[in-house]
Amino acid sequence: MKRFLKIIKRTMIILLSTAMLLTIATFFYIRQAKFGQAPAAQRLELIKNSPRYKDGKFQNTHHTPDLTEGYSISGILYDQLFGDHPRRSPTAIIPSKKTDLHSLPPDSNVLVWFGHSSYFMQIDGKRFLVDPVLSGSASPVPWTVKAYKGTDRYTVDDLPPIDYLLISHDHYDHLDYETITKLKDKVKTVICGLGVGAHFEHWGYAADKIIESDWNNSISLDVGFKVHTTPARHFSGRGFTRNNTLWMSYVLQTPGTKIYIGGDSGYDTHFAEIGKQFGPIDLAILENGQYNVAWKAIHMLPEQVLQAAEDLKAKRLFPVHSSKFTLAMHSWDEPLIKVTELAKIQHLPLVTPVIGEMVDLNDTTQVFPEWWKGVN
Repeated sequence: MKRFLKIIKRTMIILLSTAMLLTIATFFYIRQAKFGQAPAAQRLELIKNSPRYKDGKFQNTHHTPDLTEGYSISGILYDQLFGDHPRRSPTAIIPSKKTDLHSLPPDSNVLVWFGHSSYFMQIDGKRFLVDPVLSGSASPVPWTVKAYKGTDRYTVDDLPPIDYLLISHDHYDHLDYETITKLKDKVKTVICGLGVGAHFEHWGYAADKIIESDWNNSISLDVGFKVHTTPARHFSGRGFTRNNTLWMSYVLQTPGTKIYIGGDSGYDTHFAEIGKQFGPIDLAILENGQYNVAWKAIHMLPEQVLQAAEDLKAKRLFPVHSSKFTLAMHSWDEPLIKVTELAKIQHLPLVTPVIGEMVDLNDTTQVFPEWWKGVN
């Protein structure tokens, strides 16, 4: 009996020591620069004045559960580890093209997608970059959430000077430390939600380069250019901090077009409200991927994506948030397959370029092949 008690005691000491070491290691690990900086001082005081900020955190317009009723974290983890989810990542190389962004004619109005939710736009002489993740990873933990083969065709060196960098929120698959720090000398102005500017200042960006905004504001950029900051239904946070910065969507209004930059969002009434205020939208860029019924409140299912496009009074739909990283349990190409089937039923034109292909924003009749077919 004494020997048994000694074994129990030794085991408990080992477990407690291991837990303590892991806690200490985690504490120091999350102090790395890539985890960013929490808003403080004057920035925090401005946040507290936002009608979105209550009980010490930002809130969505309507109740937004982390998980749909009937689902649990433990159940989802078990399903991810032991469930049958074939083809979550492609085995083949994802097709791509290499466009020389430095040599674009000044009068060309184009969009170039880099996979997931990252894309470059040149419109009427101004250059925009949205949620760039060009490091090959969407996680702060090495060797996790790696980009698919073929999707990292572009680096920061391939980008020309950027007039406006737009950030939808501060999750790692939208705000990438390595990419952002390399971009510092190329970016003239950063536009982001309240609190997100703390990360940029922590990473060496000058405060006068950063425009932080609440929802429902209009920011004049240049003659004929405005960006309207609009709601989304999501969440935010890096490390163990949650909802201390604001998630956003945008309506980019240029001399000749209106583009909706959706970021990440679950379906809600804000799409119809934005459509009523700013529609029709010439191009709606909406997330369509990394979804699951269990978290449909914060990531739309394909049928909801089509409904959101209709609510926005969109003339064309560009589905993003797929084809680069595995963050859900569906097959890697399911989002494109499903959204294409639904769009055909609703006769809504889709913009589905391969990575790096030029989308002509002036040509609403441009046709894109279903490139994912045959890619294993």
